[in-house]
Amino acid sequence: MDETLLTLLRSVDTPSICNAIEVAQGKRGFDAFTRGTMLCSAPGEVMVGHAVTARIRALAPPAEDPGTIRARRMAYYQAMAEAPKPSVAVIEDEDYPDCIGAYWGEVNTTIHKGFGMSGALTNGVMRDLGDLAPGFPVVAGSVGPSHGFVHVTALDVPVTVFGLTVRPGDLVHADRHGAVVIPPEVVGDLAGALKRMQDTERLVLDPARAPGFDFPAFKSAWEAFEKART
Repeated sequence: MDETLLTLLRSVDTPSICNAIEVAQGKRGFDAFTRGTMLCSAPGEVMVGHAVTARIRALAPPAEDPGTIRARRMAYYQAMAEAPKPSVAVIEDEDYPDCIGAYWGEVNTTIHKGFGMSGALTNGVMRDLGDLAPGFPVVAGSVGPSHGFVHVTALDVPVTVFGLTVRPGDLVHADRHGAVVIPPEVVGDLAGALKRMQDTERLVLDPARAPGFDFPAFKSAWEAFEKART
């Protein structure tokens, strides 16, 4: 990914990305985003990167033999380490909505940050909130104290997190609001779309923040806003 675009994407929140995608597409209806309220370990941080996907479980011990579990675990970490950067770990907990295994804590966030990854998105559990690796945000479904019997069940597969299906390699943008998958066909137009969106919003925001703002000023500003959107 172009470094200038990456820097831009890291500088804006996920709602802005949703809006900019619709500007780039020239229509409303974009729906590749999470549903419901998620939790974020670092509310002021954004993660951007191509998805490296896996599935986990933790409610019960694995039924497979220990050698298979160990081999899959090492394959998981190798995939995370060697994925092209920027990258985001996107992990579906198959126990959802009864997740108990806090896969994301001090150890795993430190490991994945060390691999050069940008963050983690999961419907599962995080813990160690005071000791998570700085600069590695986690957007998760819940907070809990235990890792349970957490183990990796699948790698490099489509996963679903809070209603959002993410495929390996998808470009993910996530923050405290949730996550979106950026369609590949709009990536080249995204910088321009963000600027157009921000310029259009300022037609209302600037007057609204100015002294003496009243209904006539709002009406004039809104008319200019709607004209710019069509």
